Amino acid sequence: RKIIFEKQWFYLDNAIGHIYGTTFEVTNGGNLQPKQEVEEATTETKEAGTDNRNIVDDGKSQKLTHDDIKALKDKGIKGQEIVQQLIENSTTFRDKTEFAQDKYIKKKKKKYEAIITIVKPSTRILSTMYYAREPGKINHLRYDTLAQMLTLGNIHAGTKMIVMETCAGLVLGAVMERMGGYGSIIQMYPGGGPVRAATSCFGFPKAFFDNLHEFPLSKVQSLLCGTFSAEPEEIPLLEEESNGLSEEKQQETEEEPAAETTMEMNPAEEQDTMDIGAEEVEFKENKEKENKENVREKQIKQWERRKKLKEAAALLREKNADGLIVASKFHPTPLLLSLLEFVAPSRPFVVYCQYKEPLLDCYTKLRERGGVINLKLSESWLRNYQVLPDRSHPKLTMSGGGGYLLSGITVILEQGRNPEVLKVEEPSSKRCKLQDLPC
Repeated sequence: RKIIFEKQWFYLDNAIGHIYGTTFEVTNGGNLQPKQEVEEATTETKEAGTDNRNIVDDGKSQKLTHDDIKALKDKGIKGQEIVQQLIENSTTFRDKTEFAQDKYIKKKKKKYEAIITIVKPSTRILSTMYYAREPGKINHLRYDTLAQMLTLGNIHAGTKMIVMETCAGLVLGAVMERMGGYGSIIQMYPGGGPVRAATSCFGFPKAFFDNLHEFPLSKVQSLLCGTFSAEPEEIPLLEEESNGLSEEKQQETEEEPAAETTMEMNPAEEQDTMDIGAEEVEFKENKEKENKENVREKQIKQWERRKKLKEAAALLREKNADGLIVASKFHPTPLLLSLLEFVAPSRPFVVYCQYKEPLLDCYTKLRERGGVINLKLSESWLRNYQVLPDRSHPKLTMSGGGGYLLSGITVILEQGRNPEVLKVEEPSSKRCKLQDLPC
């Protein structure tokens, strides 16, 4: 199929079989050809100015027009030659500094050279791409915040994690990549089914999905109360299969009067009616077989879905998960309070939210409830740097905020603990009277 990316269209047929990191050049017709390494001719004396203050960007410095560039493309001239033509026809290029010239050449190469490098998907690449193009789909989760979530959640191979996210499957994919296919993951999802658009972009092998389970949020309360049930264990037989004998008898009884009526017709009419009748019977049989197969497939899929649901419920009932990660558009307090019941003691949990106020409410409720220690509410901060020879500096444009994280560690909740009493009680240092203090 045709791929459209950055105003460039191409076909990926010729890329199959090459290793990741291969650079291709888009030729005529959108076909990809591996780029041949060409040594750039280095000029001994490079003319460059010492200052850019006298250069005025009035749009008149370039002699080539759009029609001229289009004519060059129609002649089959490649992007590198077009860039060279632009340099030669620019009146201000030689007056620019060396750094400005390199920046100009890099900008024009990106525009006119159709060069594509296919890289292996990773968490960093996908999170950067989503944050730059569609941040709303991942709740404005920045890549450095995602890295902190994986670190604070202690994600590693062989663990049993609970993931609740509405970030198009990006957080789930990051956890799966860090675990490397070892351990088990239970994805909690709202609505009719889990969303894994970003997870499918990682290109995980099939074995990674064998230990991935899903469980709906709507049934968490019933699981905690002990009223949850997943049925049935066996695939029920179809009604059509059980009533097969009765249908055959009905067909036989219907065929008998039809045979009597055909005896009264002419031989030619009799032959026509027999052909039409045979075609109708064959058409009905094929249609019945298709209906039976469709119903059977639906029942098998339903049975497999219930079986997976039962397996996920059995894992949650053990209440020994090694960690919990929440990154959703919903209010985190009810989610966290209910899902913490399935986490074992002395295990980390991390909650992401784009705003601070919901996490403050969650922080307060957790302090009142107890059962957690080392509660921390933090804001991630990031500054991008341009690292180039003799010109490394912070970039002028920065993201405003990377969201907020609430992290902590679970402990055993004491039975019979009254949060209200502990809330009113003050430390002993505050209860001492003023007269007891030394003068």
